[in-house]
Amino acid sequence: MSSNMLIAIKNIINNPIGELRSFYTSRNRANSMGDALENYIKDVFAGTLQESDEQKRIEQFSQVFSYLGNQNNPPDMIIRGGDAIEVKKIENPASALALNSSYPKYKLCADSRMISKACRECEEWEIKDMIYTVGVVNGNSLSKLFFVYGVDYAANSDVYENRLTEPLDPQEITFMKNRVKCEISDFTRLFGNYQISEDNSKFELVALISNDKYSEFPEKDRYEFENFVHKCDNFEIFDTTIKVPDNPEEIRPAKLMRYYLEG
Repeated sequence: MSSNMLIAIKNIINNPIGELRSFYTSRNRANSMGDALENYIKDVFAGTLQESDEQKRIEQFSQVFSYLGNQNNPPDMIIRGGDAIEVKKIENPASALALNSSYPKYKLCADSRMISKACRECEEWEIKDMIYTVGVVNGNSLSKLFFVYGVDYAANSDVYENRLTEPLDPQEITFMKNRVKCEISDFTRLFGNYQISEDNSKFELVALISNDKYSEFPEKDRYEFENFVHKCDNFEIFDTTIKVPDNPEEIRPAKLMRYYLEG
């Protein structure tokens, strides 16, 4: 059994959960909002949001994920035969996104010095697309959730090596604050001209996917997703363009998806 971003979006829409911390604390699965957010992302990709039996949930995880991460090394999880996922928490959409000592990954490589031995050996792989999942939290609630692929905002890893004080990438969004902390300034700039909602929506999901990546999803998943969202209230999809991270003078076509719950 596999999963991908389209399946996760469907699961989020079918099972909206705003009060993340209380939901996961009640099931003894989280001690903090950060833990709750990471558990939520596991559940939306694994299809286990409503699974109350912890043993069945773990068994489903083992089918969907080949790796579940640790506190010290990226990524936070790897879909078996699919993408790697990194989960981040911020408190304001315009906040800088702290990456600690790790510069942003356009892709995850098995020969990276930053990953663990367990990650490297979790399955037969050499390179994986990287999904950055960023949750905007307000107290114990999740107010916004962003999905974006590393290839759509991060430059090739060679660009980031051995650069410390100036902007690290051609788009000038990534800075090395010191030798142990890297951050992306104003994360929402990654979404181009799209203005993140400032309305009274209770929850907002925004996903950015290049047309090339979208076409790589299984045809069955694309068909089911398109039929699903066609009937879904409060879901919008826009054809847009995004800058090529290594050369911002070039652009590539993409889809920007938005789902919201009214407050």
